[in-house]
Amino acid sequence: MKEAKNYNEYYKSKEFKEHYIYDGKDLGAYCTVNSTNFKIWSPLAKSVTLNLYKDGNSESKADKVFPMKREKKGVWHYQTKENCHGIYYDFTIVIDDRCINTADPYARACSCNGMRSMAVELEKTNPVGWENDKSPVKTEEQIIYEIHVKDFSYDSASGVPEEYRGKYKAFTVEGTTLNSEKDKPTCLDYLEKLGVTHVQLMPVFDFASVDESCKEDYNWGYDPLNYNVPEGSYATDPFHGEVRIQELKELVMALHKHGIRVIMDVVYNHTFKIDSWFSRTAPEYFYRQNENGTYSNGSACGNDLASEREMCAKYILESVLYWAKEYHMDGFRFDLMGLLDVELLNRIRYELDHHFGKGEVLLYGEPWSAGTSPMETGYIPCVKENIQFLDPYIGIFCDNTRDAIKGHVFYEKEPGFVNGGSNCENDILSSVKAWQKVDGDFCTKAPSQVVTYISAHDNLTLWDKLMTTLRPKKSFTNRLEDVVRANKMAAAIYFTCQGNIFFLGGEEAARTKLGDYNSYVSGAELNQIDWQRVYEYKDILSYYQGLIAFRKKMPGLYDKSENAANRIFDMEILQKNVVKFCVDNTGNKNIWNTLIVFYNATNKEQKVKLPDGTWEILVNSQSSWLWKNPVQVHKEQVIEPVSVTILGQLWRKK
Repeated sequence: MKEAKNYNEYYKSKEFKEHYIYDGKDLGAYCTVNSTNFKIWSPLAKSVTLNLYKDGNSESKADKVFPMKREKKGVWHYQTKENCHGIYYDFTIVIDDRCINTADPYARACSCNGMRSMAVELEKTNPVGWENDKSPVKTEEQIIYEIHVKDFSYDSASGVPEEYRGKYKAFTVEGTTLNSEKDKPTCLDYLEKLGVTHVQLMPVFDFASVDESCKEDYNWGYDPLNYNVPEGSYATDPFHGEVRIQELKELVMALHKHGIRVIMDVVYNHTFKIDSWFSRTAPEYFYRQNENGTYSNGSACGNDLASEREMCAKYILESVLYWAKEYHMDGFRFDLMGLLDVELLNRIRYELDHHFGKGEVLLYGEPWSAGTSPMETGYIPCVKENIQFLDPYIGIFCDNTRDAIKGHVFYEKEPGFVNGGSNCENDILSSVKAWQKVDGDFCTKAPSQVVTYISAHDNLTLWDKLMTTLRPKKSFTNRLEDVVRANKMAAAIYFTCQGNIFFLGGEEAARTKLGDYNSYVSGAELNQIDWQRVYEYKDILSYYQGLIAFRKKMPGLYDKSENAANRIFDMEILQKNVVKFCVDNTGNKNIWNTLIVFYNATNKEQKVKLPDGTWEILVNSQSSWLWKNPVQVHKEQVIEPVSVTILGQLWRKK
């Protein structure tokens, strides 16, 4: 091993790639009944020492110290004949005469606040019944609900016991209601009644920005510290590393029991800071650098992971598979996916399909970055313009649809189709087809590539955006009927577009953050789901519930195949801010083989002619449940102002 003065150039060399790319899958600490193996990849190290501790207190001294043995491919190894479950550890590494102390980047458990790793026998963390836990049967349609663990149950009116509020455990409590009112379910029962098929959890891996011992600390969690360890602030006990593991598994098992799959929001594009366990074990290897040697900052967080490098790609791939296998995660949402390379994402898709079945595990992400990031030659970033290179079952958040419906996300006062914008009609109609067969730089292969949405944790909530554009002088807490109407219309539009449906938890009940567009550190009081407000806006809630139930019965809308665009026909701009299209809805024993949909964003009624035959009103501005007991109409129909009207043509047996 020669000394490397220019690490970055050496990592690119043929010599390094021949001698130090390790293909084993046993890095980290692995406990068995009679032994524990510790392995760490540190190719430049002159020596590595393993330090063992009885507790996770970062100030305590090591109880035992063992020199590790250098093996091939840059791996260092130590084996003990003891089962070290519950023992904490870290490493002392000497590189270029520097003595470095580091936790284990491959660790699967850790101390409070994650500064020490913990050896864990994972079978001991399994809750009762875990071996029988199975994902709910995959439905034809995916309705994804995004929620932050703390936001979900922090409200004292949630009905969740105080000791579980803001914790993983809150997702396991059945029978909770708003202030003990039986007809107003909250939390787990609420999700089941709402009808969503998937819950997307904002980051639940161990992140660095909060003190896990402090109940009041708050952050969204997009600052990874230990990638393969659950976050401790959501555990009832952050001081014993096995507790957070068991409680996250309990969360997953509870949602599965109630028919809901679980998606994990992952952040493999950067680490909390450059001085990470990656940097301490393999200086500079895991990070991209500019030509002048500085670290690139396409994440706007100070660093970018070099996903195209072999050991970095291996780490990300194995981490995703670990969460899918060990925690039974049903999907992954990639933060700033534009900083990762196409080859890696396609590999992840392939491996998930191999282990779980084609498309069984959802995979999607943000097809952008916050700035430029210099990938090595030959690698393609996962940005929207490169969607043609991605597997059809890798989805991207479609900002085109989002901005067309409600207005540009970065220009708060700029309206979209539903709130007074102009020249949105063509983008609205392209959104209906999930941007298939359209002219321009962005054209998808199939709706499976598109996440159709209008709000997420970032930027203004839908309610706040509509208030800002429609009633800027009013308080965000006011109920205003024109804003309610626009909210319902916005929802009805994206629920009648092809693609995977996604929405921010609470959007279905006029969630407000009082105009805070970046509430990542604004505290739980502002960010929490206000369960009282949920039922104050029960008309919007009911409208969303109806849309969810309706969409699940409409194959013409939820079709994800490469031929799905052919189901949309007779698209037409009737006039400014009024569009219409038809849907071939054959399949799944539906009684309406054709739908006709009208979007009227004007403030005036629009009288429209209908094709020949008998039609039934399925959805209008007042109700999304009309399809349960539809009213028949012929020849023409009045479309109300600021509304979506959906009609179905009766199917007759020949």
